[in-house]
Amino acid sequence: MMACFEKWFGPYPWYKDGYKLIEAPYLGMEHQTAVTYGNGYKNGYRGSDLSGTGHGLKWDFIIVHESAHEWFANSLTDEDAADMWIHESFANYAEGLYTECQEGKQAGAEYIIGTRKKVVNDEPIVGTFGVNKSGSGTDMYYKGGNMLHTMRQVVNDDEKWRNVLRGLQAKFRHQTVSGAEVEAYMTQASGVDLNPIFSQYLMTTRLPIFEYKRDAKGFQYRWNNVVPGFNMPIKVVVDGGAPQTIKPTGLWQTLAGQFKADAAIVVDPNYFVLTQRY
Repeated sequence: MMACFEKWFGPYPWYKDGYKLIEAPYLGMEHQTAVTYGNGYKNGYRGSDLSGTGHGLKWDFIIVHESAHEWFANSLTDEDAADMWIHESFANYAEGLYTECQEGKQAGAEYIIGTRKKVVNDEPIVGTFGVNKSGSGTDMYYKGGNMLHTMRQVVNDDEKWRNVLRGLQAKFRHQTVSGAEVEAYMTQASGVDLNPIFSQYLMTTRLPIFEYKRDAKGFQYRWNNVVPGFNMPIKVVVDGGAPQTIKPTGLWQTLAGQFKADAAIVVDPNYFVLTQRY
């Protein structure tokens, strides 16, 4: 497990203090270098798989999730509870990365995608600053983890994405940090403007809707239900062809071509979006 996290996040931040797993009369907690454990010595979360895919039953949830917090929460720590997504979104995403380390990239993606059924969109993930108020207690985990998984697709370079995650830990090692600083660093290090994606998933309860329709010229497509300036590129399969990346905006665009009468646009499921055909 630690080798997996070191691959993705960089060196364990607390070598001088060590790592301990301590049995406790409650489920568990990410105490720095002393993770408490009460998962009943079962794989999954109290014996169940939060993703519903079967992958989560191949490892102990509490050990994996709480140990990921040694990087995100204990080393890189939010300076305001409103930005607690820095802790929980990355720890949730780490569960998928651990699955990937164990079973391969497809399995890791399946695990993360499987957790989407737990997203509730009850309130924004980012809470109220200055009053010790975090945002959605559910979505900071599952929606935040899927946001990061979506960003990996947008960056479209796994080595660069890994360096972004490792760079976060190197730059902010043993520091408190704001969400804005994390967002700015990830945009700078990836070379991709991730700010509209952060705004959409963290600051609203709306999921992006990829809309498309057929006309005489081909397919028309756009983003709807999004923040101003949302222009996330997305990978699609059109009419059963090869995957391609298109760049929707809030305005209708045309994908010209000769298509069968029953042709459709299928969005890559690694992107956490909704699809609507007219």
